[in-house]
Amino acid sequence: MHRHIHMLIIDPQNDFCDLPETWWGRDPASGAPLAPALPVPGAHADMRRLARLIEQGAAGIDGISLTLDTHHRIDVAHPTFWQRAGGAPVAPFTEIRAAQVRAGEFAPRDPAAAERALHYLDKLEAAGRYSLMVWPVHCEMGSWGNNVHADVKAAHNAWEERRQRNINAVIKGTNMWTEHYSAVQAEVVDPNDESTQLNRELIGRLARADRVFVAGEAGSHCVKATVEHVVENFDPRNLGRLCLITDCMSPVQGFEVHQQRFLEAMHARGVQLATSADVLPELLANESRP
Repeated sequence: MHRHIHMLIIDPQNDFCDLPETWWGRDPASGAPLAPALPVPGAHADMRRLARLIEQGAAGIDGISLTLDTHHRIDVAHPTFWQRAGGAPVAPFTEIRAAQVRAGEFAPRDPAAAERALHYLDKLEAAGRYSLMVWPVHCEMGSWGNNVHADVKAAHNAWEERRQRNINAVIKGTNMWTEHYSAVQAEVVDPNDESTQLNRELIGRLARADRVFVAGEAGSHCVKATVEHVVENFDPRNLGRLCLITDCMSPVQGFEVHQQRFLEAMHARGVQLATSADVLPELLANESRP
């Protein structure tokens, strides 16, 4: 019997891919090259493997959900939001803790944002999942970096036309006051912003599938956070339906151990691990089932 197979593709965007220069964008106004803002080593190869998998197994895939990290330029996790004591800029990849803000080491550039930012840091640290990391400005809405990797886009476009159904696009990260690694919910939920709250529609869509294959970037952060939230909201008896495509994700440099521990933890919970080569025969077999 044909099984409903769903593919969850997390943040397959230019800014996260270590694209060769021939794949970079170009600013039409200045002619300057547009390089990825936060390239993950190995991500370009990951996305090309994923695109081939979608192309070759298209008829066996019944649904695709694709998440898009999408930020404002001014964001609590961007250098544009923060300054050091005396007004010096804050470099990307700086970790900021509530105690440092209270001590005056860091402060928002806008003094009116100080109370809310400190409240956010307190809530974030109390949750115990992450502390604030200042990332380079990335996946800015409307930018080249926000766009989907070209091969993945071509593959899902062909799937859409072949199957006569659209992908389910999930936008996350537009609230400037909270980090939003996970496509399921923000790290600190804003009670006044539904986009930060539990995405029940996405959870339900995945729960209705017989099989969910997961790929995307980065395995140490957004894939990790999303899958952890999915697992928290899934029936434990159905966790074996989830499968992480391990050669279609890579960690942020310096966070390799985070991805490895994540994969081990998910496997221990019953989530399956496979390569794209392992997955393709399953998709082809599903295509042939009535």
